[in-house]
Formats: sequence, structure tokens, C-alpha cells
Amino acid sequence: MPETLEKVYNDYVAFGSTPTAKKSGLTSANFMKLMKDSKLIAGKLTRTDIDLIFTKAKAQGGKTLSFEQFKTALKMAAKVKYGDDKDENVAKLHKALTEGKGPSTAGATKASKDSATSRLTDSSKYTGSHKERFDEEGKGKGIEGRKDLPDKSGYVTGYKEKDTYDKKH
Repeated sequence: MPETLEKVYNDYVAFGSTPTAKKSGLTSANFMKLMKDSKLIAGKLTRTDIDLIFTKAKAQGGKTLSFEQFKTALKMAAKVKYGDDKDENVAKLHKALTEGKGPSTAGATKASKDSATSRLTDSSKYTGSHKERFDEEGKGKGIEGRKDLPDKSGYVTGYKEKDTYDKKH
């Protein structure tokens, strides 16, 4: 459970990004997810309001919110949700955000583990010509596994005795 607003911000900035491609700020989608996960979208505060708040809070031409811009966006959200942006209303939003469990993956598709799926996806169980498309580790061979390609290494069409000239002389 995140303790501080900055921890919540950093959790949602990192959500969905790969370790090699670190994000520099909170995207619109992650800002929307933060509000949905915190159950703040209800009544006066709608998804459209969240999008408008994000657009007003971000820098012109920018695509993400810095932490300072994020705090400004929360003040705007408090004004829409509670009627004004007094400190107590902003504190209610902060409390709702910090009491959350962080980014959730509810509703995301999980890998199936039933026998039908394992039969179809395990290349070691393939038979016939399909078996030829994969190597021992299960990696695809590409075009070499799909077609019989002729050996075009001779110097003229039909030459079958490649690399034998030097052996005869």
C-alpha cells in the first residue's frame, strides 16, 4: 500500500512500461487508471473531466505530467468533484489516492493452462511437416522450415559437384 502521494505517482508512471524504456511522467491513460483504481470517477467527476483536467495541467505540447503538474491536476479534480479546491478537499483526494493498492491488472487476460491450449502451443508435440518448422529449443526456423529451398551454390545451373574440382587435380 503506497504511503505518500509521490510513491503513488511513481507507481503509476512505471505501470505498463518496460525496464529498458522508463517513462518520464504520468501519461493520460495512467492518470485515468489512477482515478479509476481509486474509485474517484463517480458523480460530478467523469472520465471526460479527467481528460480535460489532464490536458489543462500538462505542459503545452507535452504528453505527460510531472509531479508538480500532477499536484495541480489533483487541485483541479478536487474543484470539479467537491465544488472548490480548498485544502481539505484536496486532502480528501490525497487520502483516497494513498489508500489504494497501486496499479491493478484486474480484467487482464491470463495465460491458459488447459490441455487443449498446451497441445496447440507446445512445439515439441507437433507431428508431420509442422515439426520441421521448429528447432530443438522450440524456436521457429523461418522460411527454411516452410519450404525446401534448392542449393544454389554451383557456378552454373545443374552443377552438382560443388567443391570437387581441386580434389581431382
